[in-house]
Amino acid sequence: MYQEQQSPMYDDILENLNSAQLEAVTSTEGFIRVIAGAGSGKTGALTRRFAFLVNEIGIMPGNILCVTFTNKAANEMKNRIHKLTGDNDTGYINTFHGFCVTVLQEDISAVSYPKSFFVLDNSDIDAMLSIIYEERGLTLRDMTFSRARDMIEIRKIFKEPHYYLDMISMSSETLRARYQEAQDPSDIIFYGYLFLEKKCFGLDYNDLLKFTIHILQTEESIRLKWQQRLEYIMIDEFQDIDKLQYELAEILCAFHRNLFVVGDPDQTIYSWRGADGRYLLDFDKAFPDASTIMMMQNYRSTPEILAAANSLIDNNKTRIRKDLIPTLPHGAPVLCRHTETQKKESAWLCQKIRELHDSGVSYGDITVLYRAHYITRALEEEFLDKKLPYRVHSGVRFYDRREIKDAHAYMRMIVCRDDLSFTRIVNVPRRNIGKKRLEFLRAYANRNSCTLYKALTDNVEDNLFKRTGARKFISLVETFSRDTRGISVSELLSEILDQSGYEKMLRTEGSQERLDNLAELKQCIYDFELSCGEECDAEYYLAHAAMFTDGDLPDSGGKVRLMTVHAAKGLEFPYVFLCSMNEGVFPSARIQTLQEMEEERRLAFVAITRAEKRLFISESGGRKFDGSLMYPSRFILDIDESLIDYENRPGDEQLKSARRYIGAVTRNLQDEEAAVLTEGSRIRHAIMGSGTIIGIDQSKQAYKIRFDSLDTPRSLSFRAKLEPENESR
Repeated sequence: MYQEQQSPMYDDILENLNSAQLEAVTSTEGFIRVIAGAGSGKTGALTRRFAFLVNEIGIMPGNILCVTFTNKAANEMKNRIHKLTGDNDTGYINTFHGFCVTVLQEDISAVSYPKSFFVLDNSDIDAMLSIIYEERGLTLRDMTFSRARDMIEIRKIFKEPHYYLDMISMSSETLRARYQEAQDPSDIIFYGYLFLEKKCFGLDYNDLLKFTIHILQTEESIRLKWQQRLEYIMIDEFQDIDKLQYELAEILCAFHRNLFVVGDPDQTIYSWRGADGRYLLDFDKAFPDASTIMMMQNYRSTPEILAAANSLIDNNKTRIRKDLIPTLPHGAPVLCRHTETQKKESAWLCQKIRELHDSGVSYGDITVLYRAHYITRALEEEFLDKKLPYRVHSGVRFYDRREIKDAHAYMRMIVCRDDLSFTRIVNVPRRNIGKKRLEFLRAYANRNSCTLYKALTDNVEDNLFKRTGARKFISLVETFSRDTRGISVSELLSEILDQSGYEKMLRTEGSQERLDNLAELKQCIYDFELSCGEECDAEYYLAHAAMFTDGDLPDSGGKVRLMTVHAAKGLEFPYVFLCSMNEGVFPSARIQTLQEMEEERRLAFVAITRAEKRLFISESGGRKFDGSLMYPSRFILDIDESLIDYENRPGDEQLKSARRYIGAVTRNLQDEEAAVLTEGSRIRHAIMGSGTIIGIDQSKQAYKIRFDSLDTPRSLSFRAKLEPENESR
């Protein structure tokens, strides 16, 4: 550990740190794992460690990489570090994908891609799918866009993990030939997507990691440059990283061997999107010389809330045993309410919110959390009836709104001149370039292997385009392409929206809300510029814009927030209502394994630990749409009853029935870790005897088994009690 010195800045950095935080901040060398409980001040420790490295050790900020999992967290960290160091250079503070964009903007030429590549979001991918479906005569009956996106991701990650080598090595014409030769809808969509990606040099989120790792693995000089540059690497929320992110971290830290990771195994809630908490749990096995620091003091929640959270999570087996330690004074008890129906539950919730507000609590300090968005229907009806102000954190994302996508498309047209942007805005506002003229341009572009913009410039003097706004459009693009140097991104956007006639179009339509959204976008870009410094130009902004989420927007206060628990991860709220805590809702009815149930319990733990001053839990009785009874969630029953105040407790018979039902559901859950059976395995069944697994159907969660005693095979659920034969004899 660093020996204390006397300096004012040093005192500022280490002021008010507890012993665990102090150790985390001042332990600078080697592999370090920090197990940081909810509300333990890990963000403060990370930022102060960064400042400690810069101010006290003398490390250059540009030699430090700090990875967070949201853009908002990265920007907050930059602001904190700037205040501590006084330096405008805050190094590489970014998400994994944002950092990959930075690497690729510097070194993507190693795979013959231009630095003006752009990052595709879901709406861009859907635009590509529209082109593919139209060209090849596919319909949504063949595959919905949502399923197509999932299929592409699965093929990239699992079935064809080296697809990017084709994108790198093949020309657009070769990829197009493969696309045109494909017959199966999945192949048509997949190869058509790769072709369109290569044609416009677009990369989706998976590509960012794959291309970066490929370049670092194959280009020794580039790998060594980044390894030597990044002397210290810090990764927040390490329990949420996936295989590719872990692989990237391993590569980057291999030279200096300084890797500092922070996370909480009890908050691993993203396994469904590839996160693997074992990288945090087994960190000391991967790096045997690693040290572990436990940060357990909680500065967020009252002792009553923490006691409930500790009692709940202690039911999980796959975890590092620990308890959150309260530091705040005692508060009100956790209040739980059982109601007869869902409607009455919503009414009770609104009543309690009104009581809090009448006692002086701002609506903006109150948040309602739930497992899934469909819960909001009954809630919203009651909120509207009681005239309570609220905001649902869902619906159309700000960055997916039409006017925001149009504004980004105009900027991207100036930088990239790609087909997606061209198609989106060439006739917005109207320039008389409709479907017939676009078909002409697309046919010309296909014949000449060029972009749609090039097709337009080649044919602008043709009679087909004489009575259109084609010339003005080309002039707009060319003028801004030449004259963007020395102008900020926010100013550039304002000029484009003005001179293109886009804002005039919205004013003519009377679309004030869309104009307000564009004003909000300009402010967001301005804030982004301030956080980036001089390095921010249109190309840099656009490469990062595809990764922005609504979480990066300023919060609109004064309204009760309604959101899923997943959306609330990393946030905290003075007053939390955790509603619809019923079996089959939370935990979800889709849970099929013991491991998935533990993740659901971790999700409930995350929900509870969002609350600062008061926690309310509610559930309802009655029947589901299929006629089955509603039972209280096991997660309520997991909490020691002495830690909960019941305003209305379920009856003893109801609780007995609930426990019987929960026990039956639990017995039917599969243990993934115990399931080592594969096709060809010899097994023994207690009743059917010995047999051989001849097939495994993951979709039906079933084995197909040919038993020695039977003439025909049988399909048995994964839940069946099967023992490997060599162990049972």
